[in-house]
Amino acid sequence: MWSYIQYRRMGRDLQQAAENNPTTTRYQKGRESGFEDVEARRTDYSPLSTPESKENDQTSTTGNGKDKIVVRLEGDDDPLDPKNWPLLARCKNIAILSFLIFAQAWAGAAESMANKTASAEFGVSQVAENLSTSMYLFGIGSGALFAGPLSETVGRNPTYLVSTFCYLFFVLGSALTPTFGGQVVCRLFVGLFSSATLSINGSSVRDQFRPVKRAFAFPIIAWANVAAPTIAPIAGGWIVENQSLSWRWTEWVTLIISGIAFLVSFLFLPETYLPLLLDWKAKHLRRITGDSRYVSEHGESASFIGRLKHVGPLPAKFLTQEPVIAVFGGYLILLYVLLFTFLSGFDYLFKETYGLSTALTGSCFGSIAAGATFFTLFAPGLYSWARWKTEYVRGSSIEPEFRLWPAIAAAPLLPVCLFWLGWANQPSISIWSSLGACFVFGMIIIAIYVSSYEYIIDSYGDHAAIGLASITIVRYLVAGGMAMAARPMYEGIGTHWTMTLLGCIAVILLPAPLLFWRYGRKLRSRSPYAKSPGE
Repeated sequence: MWSYIQYRRMGRDLQQAAENNPTTTRYQKGRESGFEDVEARRTDYSPLSTPESKENDQTSTTGNGKDKIVVRLEGDDDPLDPKNWPLLARCKNIAILSFLIFAQAWAGAAESMANKTASAEFGVSQVAENLSTSMYLFGIGSGALFAGPLSETVGRNPTYLVSTFCYLFFVLGSALTPTFGGQVVCRLFVGLFSSATLSINGSSVRDQFRPVKRAFAFPIIAWANVAAPTIAPIAGGWIVENQSLSWRWTEWVTLIISGIAFLVSFLFLPETYLPLLLDWKAKHLRRITGDSRYVSEHGESASFIGRLKHVGPLPAKFLTQEPVIAVFGGYLILLYVLLFTFLSGFDYLFKETYGLSTALTGSCFGSIAAGATFFTLFAPGLYSWARWKTEYVRGSSIEPEFRLWPAIAAAPLLPVCLFWLGWANQPSISIWSSLGACFVFGMIIIAIYVSSYEYIIDSYGDHAAIGLASITIVRYLVAGGMAMAARPMYEGIGTHWTMTLLGCIAVILLPAPLLFWRYGRKLRSRSPYAKSPGE
């Protein structure tokens, strides 16, 4: 809805600009001045309906061949560019997007506390019931490859809205299905259709914010991705504990939250993909002037199938040939394995060790959410630091290595908190010790998530979407497999050695952020896909 209003307003304002300019006439063959006047005319066009964004629009055209006039931005301050929209409007967009992300990330862990009840109803083991979480994760990993090319073909807004609309039906199916097989299938499609929102949200941040301001915006998006799967079990635990409610209310609550998020996004989330906005402008100019030569680079570029053919082989190439993608991918895989195996692991870490109820076991996830929230509160400080680093110059680029400082600080803490959680997990030691370790883990996962994503975006520029898609695919597929293995692992080797094993992997990865800080520039210079910060 909001993107439709955007489109209509753009056409209306361009029409008014043409009518107010006496030198602007419909196209007449052989008269170039008409086109130049239309394009040079400043209009009151605004992509958003906020008074603050009613700034002048001065867009130039450049011939790309003698029979085409390509619509492009003129200058860095063109108000058509989402990066130049009012800060309040962009903050509104990030808030809405975060709500949408939160709702669909919530779905991954919503029914985790109902594992025992649901498995009894379906007549399957608790390990088999973990397949509902695994299939959700497999769905995200399977859909991530298609989400990027699709959003670059039809735009971010339709990709978010159409996929979320389909997602809602399968959440409904998960709540109503009477069979285990139906649940598994519905959960797969819940993950598949949520993959668009959960895999391209970083691109939406990049659409609207220059490098320095991303230091403020990205932690908020990261919080929505990470906190939702840790807040959902809190609600789920109390729902399952309530004798007057069925465990299926975990799905109904997911549906209610997701439905509200969809409606808010449908009504107020604008289109932010600049090449598509320029394509809209070209269409309006063709209509207004009667000149079919107005085109955009987006309109002349490859179709969805063409983009998919180009993108398809790249994730494997990035993972095998780009050390940055491989190593940070490994870090995020470990973090997501921990996050989603905790959905089963907390039964052993808290429920069995301390004799907690299902409701209180779910509430223990609040310590991870609290740690993630605590780090996110430092976002204004990260932004101020980035501003100071660039000497307060508007639109400045920033060295990608600057983004690594949160990860450099957090990396040594990851093995510490895992060993701490594993070996302090004893009935004779206060539960607050284990909760403290979980709080530290919450800070770590956000810190490394933010550093990884921002470093990749700054390092790879237009290729960043492929790099992030590569990591997204692998981390969700691996996390899905490990979610199935969680209960056998905790039961087989115990909580102490499970955490020790994962802590040892964290020790191996520990020096990575510091090594990239030291040698990152050299590695980027050797990569065919990386860019320098000034590009």
